[in-house]
Amino acid sequence: QAQLVESGGGLVQSGGSQRLSCLVSGIDFSRYAMSWYRQAPGKKREWVAGITSGGKIIYSDSVESRFTVSRDNERSTLYLQMNNLKPEDTAVYYCNYNDVWGQGTQVTVLS
Repeated sequence: QAQLVESGGGLVQSGGSQRLSCLVSGIDFSRYAMSWYRQAPGKKREWVAGITSGGKIIYSDSVESRFTVSRDNERSTLYLQMNNLKPEDTAVYYCNYNDVWGQGTQVTVLS
């Protein structure tokens, strides 16, 4: 059974950077497209970025040019490098594949 465990969240000043990780177990990680989502307080969960098994990447308009998604198939780990963070990026960030979700990691951007 697949398990996704996010880490790397925390408090960061506006304009700062943070890198999130998602360790995946129970599946052949290299075969699957992966995504990052986030959910801000009082809002619906929204898609942030995705990466295919072949490395094709797409971003939501709200994070394009600031966030970078990557994967390390040897380590079965998905990453999200977040730069120039804004208070509106404050949310719980989740990694996802198919209908499997991690527990999330909180990112709080201080203005």
